[in-house]
Amino acid sequence: MKALEGQVAVVAGATRGAGRGIARALGEAGAVVYCTGRSVPGQPSPYARPETIDETAALITAAGGTAVAVRVDHTIEREVEGLFARVQRERGRLDVLVNSIAGEDPMMSEWGSFWEVGLGKGEAILRQATLSHVITAKYAARLMVPARRGLLVEVTENDILMGGSGNVLAQIVKLAHKALAAIFATELRPHGVAAVAITPGFLRSESMLDHFGVSEANWREGGKKDSNFLESESPLFVGRAVAALAGDADVMKRSGHLFSSWELAREFGFTDADGRRPDWGSKEVDFSEVPPALCALILEGLRFQSEWLRVHSERTDRYLERWGKDLAARAGRA
Repeated sequence: MKALEGQVAVVAGATRGAGRGIARALGEAGAVVYCTGRSVPGQPSPYARPETIDETAALITAAGGTAVAVRVDHTIEREVEGLFARVQRERGRLDVLVNSIAGEDPMMSEWGSFWEVGLGKGEAILRQATLSHVITAKYAARLMVPARRGLLVEVTENDILMGGSGNVLAQIVKLAHKALAAIFATELRPHGVAAVAITPGFLRSESMLDHFGVSEANWREGGKKDSNFLESESPLFVGRAVAALAGDADVMKRSGHLFSSWELAREFGFTDADGRRPDWGSKEVDFSEVPPALCALILEGLRFQSEWLRVHSERTDRYLERWGKDLAARAGRA
């Protein structure tokens, strides 16, 4: 019996990239997978890319799994509500939600200092890549909380608080995904539902393969342009990381935390589609491929982040101690 046999998953943003890889891995593990997104045959999303949710579902069924493609715009609340009503009607349960919406939205591709970045599409970016996650989690939680089971997964970027993106809006979005996992986890813990955030390493998404002018069949050729690409992973790798979490009986102990595909691979022992176990976390990055100004920005960000976390950790511990004493005293008087 497969690890997720009998479970039902919704992968929001299953059209391409990490979302497609996660949908495939959940199907591989035996879950029924609802693949949602905006791109269907003859009606692509504004990304203007060829991938569709129907192709993702077909990949799962061709491998012996069960998948359902459902066109949903996750920024439209009534469409999201209808999706989960359908899942409840057809399956009677929901075990996993993966929020992988707008992970590579081209609106976030502009680079520059925050005082230089164009903000004309700012509201659209935050709605598409952040509010959509909240809307989707809202209706997933309404199925999970009464059942006292489930896992919400926020797909993000980098296994630290803030990354090295040179786009303030992209930084806000990726930081929000990590924060959402912690917020969801806090509220869901009493109901037996877990929430986590996860990041892939150097992801060989369809758009990244196009960037390097290679395919999945000859992806190593991209290493001639950037040696770091040789430590890249296919989207299936982070998918298997999510499947491992979904099958973990002790996943509640992990709730609220941020994980990476490579750390989970070390723990659970899964591999990528080609049998490799890429480990971006232990990779000695070749910084000669990175613009010096960006290297300096990343280093400064790491230094500041370390100090910022230390100060906030100490402050939080003080509040924890004080609140703990106050609540204990109230309980004693009750």
